Amino acid sequence: MSTIEQDQLTPTQADGKGLELTILMPCLNEAETLATCIRKAQTWLDENHVDGEVLIADNGSTDGSQAIATEMGARVVHVSAKGYGSALLGGITAARGKYVIMGDADDSYDFTNLGPFLEKLRAGYEVVMGNRFKGGIKPGAMKALHRYLGNPVLSGAARMMFREKKIGDFHCGLRGFSRDAAMRMDLRTTGMEFASEMVVKASLQKMRIAEVPTTLSPDGRSRPPHLRSWRDGWRHLRFLLLYSPRWLFLYPGALLMLVGSFVGMLLLMRPVAIGGVTFGVHTLVYAALAVMVGFQSVIFAVFTKVFAISERLLPEDPRMNKMFEYITLETGLIVGSLLLVAGLAGSVYAFSIWGERDFGLLDPTRTLRLVIPAFTAITLGIEIILSSFFLSVLGLKHR
Repeated sequence: MSTIEQDQLTPTQADGKGLELTILMPCLNEAETLATCIRKAQTWLDENHVDGEVLIADNGSTDGSQAIATEMGARVVHVSAKGYGSALLGGITAARGKYVIMGDADDSYDFTNLGPFLEKLRAGYEVVMGNRFKGGIKPGAMKALHRYLGNPVLSGAARMMFREKKIGDFHCGLRGFSRDAAMRMDLRTTGMEFASEMVVKASLQKMRIAEVPTTLSPDGRSRPPHLRSWRDGWRHLRFLLLYSPRWLFLYPGALLMLVGSFVGMLLLMRPVAIGGVTFGVHTLVYAALAVMVGFQSVIFAVFTKVFAISERLLPEDPRMNKMFEYITLETGLIVGSLLLVAGLAGSVYAFSIWGERDFGLLDPTRTLRLVIPAFTAITLGIEIILSSFFLSVLGLKHR
């Protein structure tokens, strides 16, 4: 959790009673645009008679941003832990409003049009996302790389992985949420991937999520933005994969096992010719490799899911709980032992054939069709036995 140092507060400010909304702006050297953003937010609060505050989560500015915010009547909290996510976590923790609307302090988001966000929050939605593609992106406001590649690809991947079809813009920096919902999410990331974490966790926890159009304007700063396209894009994708063991491990592993098993069954008895190419025992070796690597990937998916649930990184999965009613340590030991015995039996048979040849040269096209399935069965058997014990250890805390 971020370290927060709050400015001196009056008794009325300290209790924060009656505040409906906190408008939160993370800040790191935003002196050029901060006053404009604060003024717009304060004007909107006054004109719409919303009982709220403007909160600046300062992340170590050295350009006088803190003094500007104080002079403008905004509240400032100092967040020592570096990073976009850290600043927002600190601000959310310090917020006094029932609802929080967060937005960047670079004057790219419209703080004079927050009504649609607050209306959805009042209607019971726990997270309200802005959508810049529906609201309008002004010329020069977003790099072509982000507009046509980065955002569509990452948002599309997130929708596919987490089945959150109604969110079209996962990375919009203007969004609202109830403070209680944000605290229940147990948000942890410290960088730009914080934007993805909030939507992913809201989706996993089955929170009510809505989306409203918002506009994006060119920011008013003369310096480059803090965002780094490739670095932060990778951090977003990495986070999505780490929170989706199915797409990172399970689906690729299952596909490898399926393809490897299919090819192996075709080649087990005889070579297969397709066009002018003949596939034989050498291809069978790679088919066996695909099965073993695929199985290991599937097991990693189970390991990751059990660990993530036990550490409260992912919510409980009723399907997994049901599966573990049938797949126990004893079941794994039995299945693994049967495969191990089958593999050893195949190896003994292959060894006897070698003995019949006085341990001389063998026809590899025949013996390898015995040896490859045998060592594959031995390997899978040992992996299942070891994995069963490891899952049993992982599951101690889970159960």
